[in-house]
Amino acid sequence: MTLENVSHNKTAGGWHKQYRHYSNVLQCDMRFAIFLPPNASSNNPVPVLYWLSGLTCSDENFMQKAGAFKKAAQLGIAIVAPDTSPRGDDVADDESYDLGQGAGFYVDATQSPWSEHYQMYSYISSELPEIIGKNFPVSSIKSLAGHSMGGHGALIIGLKNPQEYKSISAFSPICHPSACPWGEKAFSAYLGAERSHWKKYDACELLKQQTACLPILIDQGDADDFLPEQLNPQALLDAASTSNTSVKLRMQSGYDHSYFFISTFIDEHLEFHAKYMSGQ
Repeated sequence: MTLENVSHNKTAGGWHKQYRHYSNVLQCDMRFAIFLPPNASSNNPVPVLYWLSGLTCSDENFMQKAGAFKKAAQLGIAIVAPDTSPRGDDVADDESYDLGQGAGFYVDATQSPWSEHYQMYSYISSELPEIIGKNFPVSSIKSLAGHSMGGHGALIIGLKNPQEYKSISAFSPICHPSACPWGEKAFSAYLGAERSHWKKYDACELLKQQTACLPILIDQGDADDFLPEQLNPQALLDAASTSNTSVKLRMQSGYDHSYFFISTFIDEHLEFHAKYMSGQ
């Protein structure tokens, strides 16, 4: 595995760095960004928060807009932000913003032409953490967070792998992708028309079948234009109730779907994860 350092910037006493590497899972070059707090060293490996971004985003959106570095440096948490899909001239794409490159939906596609490269679930849950663990001063302690499509990704990956993570948080997640236009379009393309195959990538369906043993925090703005049609946090609460799972949903008055919203509450999310990463 060869990592190519694309850029590096000192910030909040630590370092933000971008890397490019070839992904064996996705069969293409990929890019990710990592923030390393000032106390991270080979003698002091730090826990990692994996941030999963939303539709049309890359590794850059969160790192440049969320304002997370000062609090992460204070708490001694590394942050890893992967891309949202495979990329490249040979990678299948679509003209619309909500399918194809920039819209991987964190699933392992089974349908042509997507199945060749769109294995984002396996990349995020397996290949990327292995790369991070082997190349950076991080511990085995990790948590998940995300926004919108990435909130969906954080929920399903955490729920499917509770032994691997300490906590999950999300801003404006797509809670029930099997029953919203974004999810129905993506799942039909990537997974096929048989809806039973969609359940393993739907947080609501997963929660109906199991009790989550991970703490979950969700922030949702009540002025979010996508709330009524696409996000459906109430469905997640209903599913959690079915399995007696505790999900903390905070409706935030006046906030929308943007990074203005995320930057307002990101410190609280980092503190939430730090609590569970430290075993409190």
